Amino acid sequence: MIDEIQVSDLALIRSASLAPADGLTVLTGETGAGKSALLSALKLLMGGRSDKAMVREGASSLQVEGRFFGIPATAGALGDPDGFSDGAATSEEAVVVRRVGSDGRSRVSVNGSLASARELADTVAASVDLCGQFEHQQLMKPANHAGILDAWAGEEVRDRLEAYRTRLSEARAAHSELDRVREARKSSSARLDEARFVLRRIDEIGPQPGEYEQLVHDLSVAENAEALVRATATAHEALSADGGALDALNAAASALESCARYDSGLGELAQSLREAGYVLEDVAAQARDYREGVEFDAETMALQQERIAHLQGLMREYGPRMDDVLARRDEAADEVSLVDDAELREAAAVREVERAEAALSEAADELDEARRAAAPGFELEANRVLERLEMGSAELVCSIERLDRSSWSAQGPSSIEFMYRPGAGMQARPLARIASGGEVSRVMLATKVALGKRDTVDTLVFDEVDAGVGGSVANALAEVVADLARTHQVIVVTHLAQVAVHAQRHYVVSKVEGPDGVSTVIGEISGEDRVREVARMLSGNSTDASVAHAREMLENASA
Repeated sequence: MIDEIQVSDLALIRSASLAPADGLTVLTGETGAGKSALLSALKLLMGGRSDKAMVREGASSLQVEGRFFGIPATAGALGDPDGFSDGAATSEEAVVVRRVGSDGRSRVSVNGSLASARELADTVAASVDLCGQFEHQQLMKPANHAGILDAWAGEEVRDRLEAYRTRLSEARAAHSELDRVREARKSSSARLDEARFVLRRIDEIGPQPGEYEQLVHDLSVAENAEALVRATATAHEALSADGGALDALNAAASALESCARYDSGLGELAQSLREAGYVLEDVAAQARDYREGVEFDAETMALQQERIAHLQGLMREYGPRMDDVLARRDEAADEVSLVDDAELREAAAVREVERAEAALSEAADELDEARRAAAPGFELEANRVLERLEMGSAELVCSIERLDRSSWSAQGPSSIEFMYRPGAGMQARPLARIASGGEVSRVMLATKVALGKRDTVDTLVFDEVDAGVGGSVANALAEVVADLARTHQVIVVTHLAQVAVHAQRHYVVSKVEGPDGVSTVIGEISGEDRVREVARMLSGNSTDASVAHAREMLENASA
């Protein structure tokens, strides 16, 4: 959702700001006043292409700054028809700044950090539909149609889509494994000979996990047996010999206990000494056992030294760590096995592919079934809106066509595309190929009203959606836009007074002459200023009759 946009030195705009309402905001003004410049500013924030011709004459650069709420926080998460993500985490607030120099260089920052125009296309553009006469961000891209239908269908389709994607991932993994097994059968003889040599070389020595570390410890003990015996013997003697530490400790404890009847605190100290004595006795016993267990065997030590040398040789060749040696051994064994057991492994991989494909086919059927069940309801709701817009027998048609298995993607096993039938008996064709800009704008309105709060896009911007509209159609269009603004943030550039009177915020775009030339000025209006602007939209000027009519329309719209 757009909280505010500030524009500096873009086209004829020196400085302007726009703070749209949560519901409906309208921009009005005379033709040629510069309303399109605001749309150009929004396109820049959405990652659109920059051009040095956009910079106001005489300025070194233009700047567009926007504050947004609820835009995707992870760039690249949206807009990929073959991706597995349903969406991205949203941010509480994002401040986007786009600067374009008079040399054509563009700079982007998001929350003070450098970013790219591509990141804006993946984030800001994913939360805004910019709907010009021939520019409809989502509706004109068939890759987005499945997501629109799924959003309307709700939880049942989402669950089946998730199950389908899981099965698709499993099938892709099974095919990859089969390809790997088959590729291994084609391995060059030199590569296979090397793998056999590595396997034979490591298996001749036969290292075991943890063996090297244990050998290093055992050899250190054997090489230092004399010092270890001397140290443990000294410790045992100091603790348990006559007059040693244990005797002194027991004497101290007995002395304290003899006076404990006079002061209980001395008894507690004595008890602490007794407990310490248990620890010392345990240490003395362990020192004695260690001393008695140390053995020096020159033959065993020689064998240990030889074994360590062999293991170190392996680590020099395939290390540096023993874990690396064991991993290289497993890798070589697998490569040899792929060839030696090629037929068995390929047969197992083929069976896994068949199992995965069967499960995928079942999930695909269930997903298509749910989407086909949902499509008529979506069409019905959208076409009711088209009927309100007095578009005759024109219809939105949801086409679902099963694709060849090779074309299945994360979006599903079928091609889903919204088609447009201009009238009864006429063939439905893709929107982009048959509908006029005005027709597509109204189909966009219909789909968005049908989606309501289930739409993943928060903000809709309509440019000249009312082109060529008048009479009762204008009233119907205004009512539909007002309905849409109950579930979306809607910004409309309009010439229709019927639409303007429903706005929560009304901005007027005008041109003014200044000492340094013509500038476009944007200002919010209310009260009598708004009455006069609506009157101008009705009759071209503010006559008593048009002012009275404008006041009546505004009162009725707010009732």
